[in-house]
Amino acid sequence: MKTKEKILIIDDEESIRWVMKKGLEKKHFIVDTVTNGEQALQKIRDEKYLLVFSDIFLEGMSGLELLKQLQTEAPELKVVIMTAQDSMNNTIEAMRNGAFDYLSKPFDFDEVYSLVERAIAAQVSQPPPSTSGDLEPGDTPVDAIIGKSREMQDVFKTIGKSAGSGLPVLITGESGTGKEMVARALHYYSERSDQAFICINCAAIARELLESELFGHERGAFTGAVDSKQGKFELANGGTLFLDEIGDMEHSLQAKILRVLQNNEFYRVGGKEPLKVDVRIVAATNQNLETMMQEKRFRDDLYHRLNVIAIQLPPLRDRPEDIPLLANHFIRKYSKELSRGNIYMSPEVEQLLRNHPWQGNIRELENVIKRAIVLALHGPILPDHLPPQFQIENGLSDKVNERWERKLNRLILDYLETHDWSKEEDLYDRLIQAMEKQMFEILLQKNSGKQVPTAKALGINRNTLKRKIDSMNIQVKKIKDKLRTK
Repeated sequence: MKTKEKILIIDDEESIRWVMKKGLEKKHFIVDTVTNGEQALQKIRDEKYLLVFSDIFLEGMSGLELLKQLQTEAPELKVVIMTAQDSMNNTIEAMRNGAFDYLSKPFDFDEVYSLVERAIAAQVSQPPPSTSGDLEPGDTPVDAIIGKSREMQDVFKTIGKSAGSGLPVLITGESGTGKEMVARALHYYSERSDQAFICINCAAIARELLESELFGHERGAFTGAVDSKQGKFELANGGTLFLDEIGDMEHSLQAKILRVLQNNEFYRVGGKEPLKVDVRIVAATNQNLETMMQEKRFRDDLYHRLNVIAIQLPPLRDRPEDIPLLANHFIRKYSKELSRGNIYMSPEVEQLLRNHPWQGNIRELENVIKRAIVLALHGPILPDHLPPQFQIENGLSDKVNERWERKLNRLILDYLETHDWSKEEDLYDRLIQAMEKQMFEILLQKNSGKQVPTAKALGINRNTLKRKIDSMNIQVKKIKDKLRTK
């Protein structure tokens, strides 16, 4: 790392300032610390900093208010917003107002060092991010997206960076992952937020009617067209049009959507004059459009027009840490209507929810919680209040654990019977290390040698995994080469 760069820490907690100062000084940075935004502004006016780390909640001027002011006074300065209270709104507002990144407390110092390295690499002058809009930090969409996982934080960052651009967005993900909610958030945080947000499900409307729904029709255009009618494009003029399940749209209609994206104009069904329109298009699908293109079921040119900004929503099973947050969100949302008192999750239920595969994703979880509230009425939600499938899964899980424990027991006994263990002084370390190496190698093989998903499965960060691989002399290259030869 480059030495003698200056970094500013803004936090009203002395322990945070002290820890970050010591950690960064070990890397030979000059570190200044202050407790509030006013002090920070004075420092920034007097000194040149590589990077600023600011808590979001400060006495007086908040971190977001400081960020907005710095966009005017020092737009080239890179600011990382820190908070212990992750939320969609905080993340989006920080990124939308030009934050370099967003850091959740408690943090791993590897994350801090990585941000500093990125700041050094990005010292080439760049235009500041758009700061359009005047939303207050407390404002949130009606249906807030819930998630503290890294995957969802990345989604929030993309929303924050792209909301004000007006470019087309393609949202992909399994059914029930919240694609419409992301589309609404993109609209809410855009300059079009005071205009219409129009949603149409391309799979829910008969193909022969979809064109009329999208583009409208003139009187007499077809049997039953007794009056002229505006379509969704006209209704969304100036705002956002959300085309859900666009993968179900027939080929001929895809060409007409492409025309709107290219020329900002269209014809009503039966119309002879083109109509101009200013609409931001956000599309979504749970299908693989790249495969559909290869099969000539989706137009390549339309795909590339829509896929200017891509947002991939992870399935719920890939972010188990978000499941309790979502469950509690739905409990708060529906308990007043469906319960007769205070409702909360028991620890056993939380564990069952974490272990469920959630093929229906967030939509399935929402319905499971509604059912549980009705059955529990008040007090804790217990395993009996969940659908029968959860009991079956729990029983299978118990049997798998019992079988695994029996096999492990036999392996340990076999080792003890074949070694003179009574003379060993490091038996615990030897057994743990042998099992740990096997586990790491098997998981790396299952993940095709990729370290990020392996670290995620183990519940450790990538840097810890790398240290373990080096210390145990695991040959990742040999694992990858072996997989290629299969």
